[in-house]
This record gives sequence, structure tokens and C-alpha cells, in this order.
Amino acid sequence: MNAAVFYLIAGLIAGSAVLSVTVRDIFHGAIWLALTLLGIAFLYFYLDAGFLGVIQILVYVGGIMALFVFAIMLTAKIGDHAIRQVNRQFWPGLLITATLLAVMLKLVMDGPWMRVQASGVVTDLQTIGRSLLTGYLLPFEFISLLLLAALVGAVVIGKVKR
Repeated sequence: MNAAVFYLIAGLIAGSAVLSVTVRDIFHGAIWLALTLLGIAFLYFYLDAGFLGVIQILVYVGGIMALFVFAIMLTAKIGDHAIRQVNRQFWPGLLITATLLAVMLKLVMDGPWMRVQASGVVTDLQTIGRSLLTGYLLPFEFISLLLLAALVGAVVIGKVKR
């Protein structure tokens, strides 16, 4: 039963990821990408990494996908039928993708994998929050300043000049 649930989640992630890059409508592609990211959050929950699952939903499914949808809606002529929707490098891209897939599958199948035993340490949200605001305060604040600078840069770049 556990393997069936894992393969169901993995199939959801793989299928929606393929659809996110193959559909012709960019808005539908964004919806499929959101489903892919949500599937990854399900995978985190399945692996008992609830904190990562919640962060995946809040940051990626909530924040990043809202940003994508706003960018799609604010981009002029994004749904114009005069814009070519087909890539001329389809066959070389498919060849490179198949080659990389074969190399990665070979590495996964031949790799010396070992099982990681649970350490018995229970890490709850309170422990993670305490460590973020004590021992890792400087990197945490640096990342927040970096994100703020990226946001200000995006506003400056996206500003319409009159």
C-alpha cells in the first residue's frame, strides 16, 4: 500500500510536470505547474516532513504561483494568436532530454544507495523557529534582505516609462 501511494504521487508530479511544459496556453501551463508543486508538497507530507510540505505550499504554490499568474495577466499580448507557440528546436531538445534521462537513470540504478535510519530526534516547528531566530538569525535576515532587493529590482524593471 505504501509503494502504491508513493507511485500515485510520483505519477501525479510527473504527469502534471509534462503537461505544464507541453500545453499551448501559458495560463494552463501555470495551473499544471501549481499542481506539480502541490504534488511535491504531498510527497513531503508522505515522507513525514510536514514542515517542508507546509513551506512548499506557502512559498511555492501560494507565493510563486500568484506571482506567475499576475505576470501572465499583466503581460501584453501573451494570448495573441500571432505569437508562434511552437519551438523550432523540439527534436534536438527531445534528444538532449532523452540522453539526460538515460544518464540519470543509469546513475540511480547503479548508485551505492543505503538506507538512512531515523535518528529518533523529533524536530517540531517550535525547535525549527527557535533555531532560525537564534543560531541562524544572520543568514535568515540576509535572505530576507536579498528577497527585498529582488522585489525592489522587479518593480524598477517592470515600471512603465512614460
